[in-house]
Amino acid sequence: MSVPVFEEFEPAADCGCPGCARQRRDLALGLPVRAGGHPAAHGARRALVLVTAAGVVLGGGGAGVATALTGPPGGAVDADPAVLQERATVPSADAAGPAGSAAASDDTPWPGPETPQGGRGPLHGAPGPGADPAPDAVPTASQISTETLRKTTRAEIVNRAKKWVSAQVPYSMEKYWSDGYRQDCSGYISMAWNLRSNEWTGSLDRFAVRIDRTELQPGDILLFHNPANPTRGSHVTIFGGWTDYTHTSYTAYEQTKPRTRKQATPMAYWENSDRYVAYRYKGVVSGGTGSGAEPTGATPFPGTGMFGPGADNSYVTQLGQLLVARGGKKYYSQGPGPRWGEADRRATQAFQLAQGWKGAEADGLPGPQTWRLLVTGGGKDIGGSSGSGAPSANATGFPGRGYFRPGQSNAYVEKLGKQLVKRGFGKHYLSGPGPRWTEADRRNVEAFQRAQGWRGAAADGYPGPETWRRLFR
Repeated sequence: MSVPVFEEFEPAADCGCPGCARQRRDLALGLPVRAGGHPAAHGARRALVLVTAAGVVLGGGGAGVATALTGPPGGAVDADPAVLQERATVPSADAAGPAGSAAASDDTPWPGPETPQGGRGPLHGAPGPGADPAPDAVPTASQISTETLRKTTRAEIVNRAKKWVSAQVPYSMEKYWSDGYRQDCSGYISMAWNLRSNEWTGSLDRFAVRIDRTELQPGDILLFHNPANPTRGSHVTIFGGWTDYTHTSYTAYEQTKPRTRKQATPMAYWENSDRYVAYRYKGVVSGGTGSGAEPTGATPFPGTGMFGPGADNSYVTQLGQLLVARGGKKYYSQGPGPRWGEADRRATQAFQLAQGWKGAEADGLPGPQTWRLLVTGGGKDIGGSSGSGAPSANATGFPGRGYFRPGQSNAYVEKLGKQLVKRGFGKHYLSGPGPRWTEADRRNVEAFQRAQGWRGAAADGYPGPETWRRLFR
């Protein structure tokens, strides 16, 4: 008995009735992504063709096909979370509406950057001689512990990112580059972070810790994952460094259509900016940024975990030395040294109080703003004198929340007030604005924040980094 040869075929598009038109649209969902089909339906189409062929050989009918496609109760044809989530968002024929409606239009443009996350294809790439094994094509579905990750430096992350920029790797959600990583935005991050698997925007956070945008350093990422529909807008970029002191734009390394690129990008992205979240790879180790990354000009903040009871590392020593240089010598009977002690806490708190900070902002534990002032010589010394980087009315970068609180009087408050008036949000000033923080300042800031569409705690009248950025952009 000869084995029949099976081919994929499409019915002729020779009927213009609404039912056939709808059927043709449904079939179009099964086209390969490269041919214009929806990425979430690509895997389902392959399954349909294979199962149909098997049914003909074995004498099975339509019921067999239906069973194969739906899978066992509670199961799924493809356990890839990216594909499962996306399939849930593909409109069914019943929900599509009348032919020609907006919901059923075949030429409705995809919003956001042209980097939707689609289903995975077969692994084409292979590692070179002596390289690590090719990464797994299946994304992870669980949190990853730091101990299991490959360690890497910031310089190595950026240098790997630059390799794809130099090679002009074409964008694809199905193809894999010669190093084994998928050629879309999340595959690009998987490559730069040297992960053992090809991840997607819905799983990259499992390899990282969330950080504030003010803490960004080269090799960190800015991630927007749209859980409601990952194909609409989801994207991720590598932070390469700030473009200037205003911190309103950065050098982004990204995989997008038509190929890998590096360019100055507004914080955090061209679209959906407020929805991007900053993350830091758990496996990053010290080693500097090297020549492959844009330097930030000072020792980056190592993270709050490096300080506090039980901490014992070189950053504690560096902190103590900086505090001594700023007037904190009286708090140390010996040292400073690598082991965190009460002297470190008291000296840090004294420096924070010298900036006019109160409460949780002066708890004696250094955060990004405390660290920045110390390593750049900014702010006031513990004795009350100004450092070389004292607040200036000409400074544009966000100085920190501590400057905008009741009782504060500084040049930043006056600069804020003048900019509010310039932008048309000064109606609460009866006089001024001036250097002393008042309720009028708070109410004007609140009005500006509400104009951005913010509510609740996001519109409390106290400026943060994003309020400052939008006000001065």
